[in-house]
Amino acid sequence: MRVHHLNCGSFCPHGRRLVNGEGGWLETADVICHCLAIETGDGLVLVDTGFGIEDARNPRQLGGAFRLTMNPQPREQTTALRQLEALGFGAGDVRQIVTTHLDLDHSGGLPDFPDAEVHLLSAELEAALHPALSDRLRYIDGTHWKHDPKWVTHDAGGDDWHGFESVRILPGIDAEILLVPLIGHSRGHTGVAIRSAEGWLLHCGDAYMHHAEMRTPPGCPPMLRLFQNLTASDNKARKANRERLRELAARHGDEVTVICSHDPHYLERERAKPGAASASE
Repeated sequence: MRVHHLNCGSFCPHGRRLVNGEGGWLETADVICHCLAIETGDGLVLVDTGFGIEDARNPRQLGGAFRLTMNPQPREQTTALRQLEALGFGAGDVRQIVTTHLDLDHSGGLPDFPDAEVHLLSAELEAALHPALSDRLRYIDGTHWKHDPKWVTHDAGGDDWHGFESVRILPGIDAEILLVPLIGHSRGHTGVAIRSAEGWLLHCGDAYMHHAEMRTPPGCPPMLRLFQNLTASDNKARKANRERLRELAARHGDEVTVICSHDPHYLERERAKPGAASASE
């Protein structure tokens, strides 16, 4: 099993120091969409998709408010599909997609893989298909699932995994992949845990957004802190799960590697490891 670490979309809001915690006040920040492509004996599994082909060709569909505040830079060559093609795969090789949640920067590539099964928590699909008023900007009127994806829903609960609930999915393939519910950023947000020869890799999605949040004591650049507070569907639950993740990283860092979606620190770290697999951009 090989895990490819992909950046499937970038944001360039102004105020790098406020967002990345370094650099100039007026420089553009570096925010990414960290996705995973997992090679198994039963085809590819994607964890999140970032922006898709149509987002790159028609960025207006991402919504004016999102484009104004986040300055997204969707490009066709950095979509998951184009990066996988550069590795010698095609859309049909992606058999399964596992989503941490359905925010527009995590689900844009769904239409590029119409034959794949899409796994997620049932609470997230319900929130996306029947959004409350406060969630409508988050899901932009279902633009990314008008092709009627092959949804496969899972309910929270199940086995214990390092003190977290977990749900084993894809039992028919040779990779051990779990959903680890991390509710708070969205109503059905989940982490995705993948077991490899080196141990567990936990993709935490947007459960936190900066690597300093996993330190003791934790820190976070002010703009990211504000953004997380404003976009959380349940901020109390989000903060509680962030603290649980920090404890996990402190106690089990030799067994579990944690990453999040938007911090380039993790992408650079994982790609720098000996033998790391990644696509060309």
